[in-house]
Amino acid sequence: MITRRIILAGAAALAFAGSASAEDWKAKYPEITFAVIPAENGSGVTERYGPLTEYLSKELGIKVNLRVANDYAAVIEGQRAGNIHIGYYGPASFARARLTGVKTDAFVIDVNADGSKGYYSVFYVLAKSPYQKVEDLKGKNLGLVDPNSTSGNNMPRFKLNAMGIDPDAYFSKVVFTGSHENAVLALAQGTVDVAANWWNADDDSNLTRMLAKNMVKSSDGTPLKKEDFRIIVKSDLIINSPYAYLESLPDDMKAKIKQAFLDMPKKDPEAFKKLSDGKNQPWQPVTNADYDKTIELIKFVDALRKKAS
Repeated sequence: MITRRIILAGAAALAFAGSASAEDWKAKYPEITFAVIPAENGSGVTERYGPLTEYLSKELGIKVNLRVANDYAAVIEGQRAGNIHIGYYGPASFARARLTGVKTDAFVIDVNADGSKGYYSVFYVLAKSPYQKVEDLKGKNLGLVDPNSTSGNNMPRFKLNAMGIDPDAYFSKVVFTGSHENAVLALAQGTVDVAANWWNADDDSNLTRMLAKNMVKSSDGTPLKKEDFRIIVKSDLIINSPYAYLESLPDDMKAKIKQAFLDMPKKDPEAFKKLSDGKNQPWQPVTNADYDKTIELIKFVDALRKKAS
């Protein structure tokens, strides 16, 4: 006979099992690493993502360490080795990770102020320069960001190919600057004549964020303004960046991580605002399949480079 006492005992056992399960993953993962691609220079990344790391530590009940990667590949290889548990990728670097067998799953995506989930790659030149279009820049120096950057390398190459241009043959020099900030600085200081970068909207781009911090100066130290730059090429829409965790993490741990991200805009609004200077809406769930088109993009760019070599 099933009595109330048996039912209560069963419920208690289930509750204990659930609690034990949660403690199991915390015992196995007393601390984890969250890594971020170097979209901007080191101190800027730490200032932007440090509060998120502190928030995650509190929500998950374990220590979360922030790692600012030296380059985009470092996040890919860190997740491949299992040393990076959560990674903030660019779309192309996440696609590269998936394409090369890294067992990582996208779980939330950045959302722009207008609700869209994409951004653009643009080519900047200095407004004082005579360059009005790419055709004016033959034999000049092009500044790219990183081989695994979507807006700073893959999409620019794709766009140039559509225009019948092989950048490595067309430009005098193609320079990888290492970060989006460095690409803008290289242009401002005259190291390159045109630079690729990311752009969300007229008031939300890497350039506007740098200008707000008074980071952009010419070679003689003169502070520059937005009007000192001109966009000569704008790409098609690129899907926004994902956060991705290791596929091998326990399911209940992954669920806890994902929920922590989804709850952050309400639970820690100031820390959330810091991530995008208050521009972005709350994250939304995303899946690996949403980046299939990006995988096709990098396959296409890889084929172009093999053909040229």
